[in-house]
Amino acid sequence: MRDVAWVVAGRPDYLAVVDDSGEYSVRRLVEEAERLAGLTTGTVLVQADNSWRTVVAALAAGLGDGVLAVVNQHTTRAEFAAAYEDLQPDVMIAAPSTADDWAVAGERIPVLDGWVAMSGDGPRDTSRWDGGRFVGLTSGSTGRAKGVVQTEEALRYACQRTIEVNGLAPGDPVAAIVPLSSTAAFCFGVYLSLMLGGPLVLMDRWDPARAVARMAETDVRWTMCVPTMALQMGAAAAGSRALTGVRSITVGGGPMDRAALARAEQSLGTKILRVFGMSECLGHTSPSPDDPEEIRLGRDGRPFTGTHLRAVSGSGAALGPGETGHAQVRGPSLFLGYARDGKVEPAALTADGFFPTGDLLVTHDDGTVTIMGREKDVIIRGGRNIDITEIERAVAGHPRVEQACVVPVPDEVLGERVALLAVTRDGAALDLASVTGFLGEHGLSKTKWPEYVFTVDDLPQTKVGKLDRKGAREVARQRHAVTAGETAVPH
Repeated sequence: MRDVAWVVAGRPDYLAVVDDSGEYSVRRLVEEAERLAGLTTGTVLVQADNSWRTVVAALAAGLGDGVLAVVNQHTTRAEFAAAYEDLQPDVMIAAPSTADDWAVAGERIPVLDGWVAMSGDGPRDTSRWDGGRFVGLTSGSTGRAKGVVQTEEALRYACQRTIEVNGLAPGDPVAAIVPLSSTAAFCFGVYLSLMLGGPLVLMDRWDPARAVARMAETDVRWTMCVPTMALQMGAAAAGSRALTGVRSITVGGGPMDRAALARAEQSLGTKILRVFGMSECLGHTSPSPDDPEEIRLGRDGRPFTGTHLRAVSGSGAALGPGETGHAQVRGPSLFLGYARDGKVEPAALTADGFFPTGDLLVTHDDGTVTIMGREKDVIIRGGRNIDITEIERAVAGHPRVEQACVVPVPDEVLGERVALLAVTRDGAALDLASVTGFLGEHGLSKTKWPEYVFTVDDLPQTKVGKLDRKGAREVARQRHAVTAGETAVPH
């Protein structure tokens, strides 16, 4: 945060933040950051909320030559303890109630409108992060959150490419509606807005109708969100085209259906860009707002200039266009590694410096790419691997389905069966026969049809608004335990 903090401190005054509590000039934010800078040396762990406080903490860490780490305010005590062990922060900034929940020890110094800072007595050596300046937590496959260590150069590169792709100009307002505790939200919210020198529009509590209204009122030009948020905003806009002033909305981080996204952008009056990125390699593909719908919504964009994305076979051989393989990425926004025991555990890369993302990828002749799903997103039914993503994309075309999530439910004989959690457009229950009939008419193999359909009001979400597949599996398991439901003809 060092570079952007000093740049912002030297700029003329401008409106820098609009949040639930009011408006804040950059002069006010810098003054608050300068007061904090004596505390924010070393590794600074911040309870990041979507308010002016998170921006001040970032600037203070930069002015204090510290390393910033962010954590979600809804993190459990056990999750926080694990993160604390990996980060070993020198300073903690949080609301007093959150510090109580997490059992954070140390003297509490009032800062940031009632929040408190707690610091340790040990030496504050940031060299342990090998040049890293930001650490964000991301969900791990083991159930333990991973601290992704990024350099400031990586943040700046990802933001600059995003600014160029979306045609943003200095002073343009941008919105951050995803929790700023996620690496991507912080990068493309806080850091990008500070680079642009324009207002950052924030909401601390997700409400799709309020989000649409606030972005319209503040003349927002761009935002990023997860697919569920885009669809919910589209429904809330009710065809009003309230966001015609928004040049584009970048959407990533979950299953995406072209038809559903097309309905959302038509209702909102803007362009939606389907992208691929991850905390470990920030925002590394995107289409252009000027691309046709089949590219913007049907694929996952093109790699940023300077970033290389490839599909490889199981043996590691590079695959050509049209062939599905394991995704690997290399570029300027690639992370340094994961935080472990207070230092960087280097990333596991290929011999030529590529990071395996854990996704399945298809490249196309025109330079665009399509993510086919996670390598582990399969249901094993009677020894047969069934691709979850393929079923979800097929089901999403059903005229009554707004959102779909396919998960396994246990079966004593076959091991797993296919279950569908569906959010319907009319809120009414969806029956199995309607789903299987639709899939049969549209060519999906009978061996891949869901055998259970559970209609839900909403799909489970993670703390940063992404689809929570673990939570979805638990919902399906509980529903399945109560009733076997209506099953399809065995196949």
